[in-house]
Amino acid sequence: MQTSLLEKYKISELGKEADNILRKCVHCGFCLATCPTYDLLGNELDSPRGRIYLIKQVLEGETPTQKTQTHLDRCLTCRNCETTCPSGVEYGHLVDAGRHLVEEQVPRSFAQRALRKTMRTVLPYSNRITPLVKLGQTVAPLLPTSLRSHLPPKQRAGAWPASQHDRTMLVLNGCVQPSMGPDINAATARVLDRLGINLVAVKEAGCCGALSFHLNAQDEGLDFARANIDAWWPQVEAGAEAIVMTASGCGVFVADYGELLKHDEIYAEKAQKISELCVDISEVIAAEKIDNIKVDEQPSIVFHPPCTLQHGQKKMGTTETLLKSLGFDLLPVKDAHFCCGSAGTYSVLQKELSQKLLTRKIETLKKQEPSKIATANIGCLVHLQSAAGDTPVVHWIELLDHALTVKP
Repeated sequence: MQTSLLEKYKISELGKEADNILRKCVHCGFCLATCPTYDLLGNELDSPRGRIYLIKQVLEGETPTQKTQTHLDRCLTCRNCETTCPSGVEYGHLVDAGRHLVEEQVPRSFAQRALRKTMRTVLPYSNRITPLVKLGQTVAPLLPTSLRSHLPPKQRAGAWPASQHDRTMLVLNGCVQPSMGPDINAATARVLDRLGINLVAVKEAGCCGALSFHLNAQDEGLDFARANIDAWWPQVEAGAEAIVMTASGCGVFVADYGELLKHDEIYAEKAQKISELCVDISEVIAAEKIDNIKVDEQPSIVFHPPCTLQHGQKKMGTTETLLKSLGFDLLPVKDAHFCCGSAGTYSVLQKELSQKLLTRKIETLKKQEPSKIATANIGCLVHLQSAAGDTPVVHWIELLDHALTVKP
């Protein structure tokens, strides 16, 4: 793609990086076939190729409008297009840059600003969101179905192992997972304990920063990243082998710390090290002697691979292969590459589109009549749970932990 950027963008780091990404695009249109919003709306401006043109126009001096902002807002950032693209266009980074530029020039309504500010003020802080979730669960019978369905069922975190091993890995608690899926990391700790690995949750580490960053508060998102680096660094220097991610939405962002902070003179080197240590829990278990934890055949389940795992982290099929090798009866899923519609705050900000994607995904998953639906990201889990009816939705590590616990 030929570009003619404004001089101010030619000399800025954002402009240079955007220009490099734009020049990789060859207009082939392969991305259209796998874009959820284009599939739903049929408007090329709601496709990766269309949004790339909109971003290019802004960089070349065309004044963006609310229409420009709307088309960029509708993007799920599922990065399915990156998996499809034969030219290696880093669309996720480009759309982040484009949204940032448009946000500076197109004012939002008071209601939109207030909603986004509220989400940034509450959701990234577990000590703020947890009391609200507990309150909601307490009064759930009094709430309308539309609200009650979005509340996760009450769950107690099981015990963390007390044993000590020579090997240590870190885990990110994150922001919403401690209240919405409190047993996920505890289950991870119990499984890794069987492999002779201590799992440590550093309490000072909080939100990964993705929520703020993708709401166009990018400096705020990077501050969360720096805070996590500071929290983890003593353990890294002490020899922690890895930083384990049990929420793929956090994993894709932490794995990108090195890229996001590469121009930060203080944090660049540390951020790169953190990114290198970042691994999904499926990678950890697959790298160990899985024969030691092989389970008896389990009731049929379906697995929903989060976009942040298969497209963002490029780990397509890794968890499915692992589950099969461990003895789980994994049913095939049609169109597994499509997003469930959660996409962080997308389910709130783009509710209509999100619900259409959710309905389609649930129909596909439940068509196999599974005993459970498994996934690997708390956002997908809660979103799917809201429409799954009587079919439980769980993190796959909880399935493995339970299978190992009840195994004779």
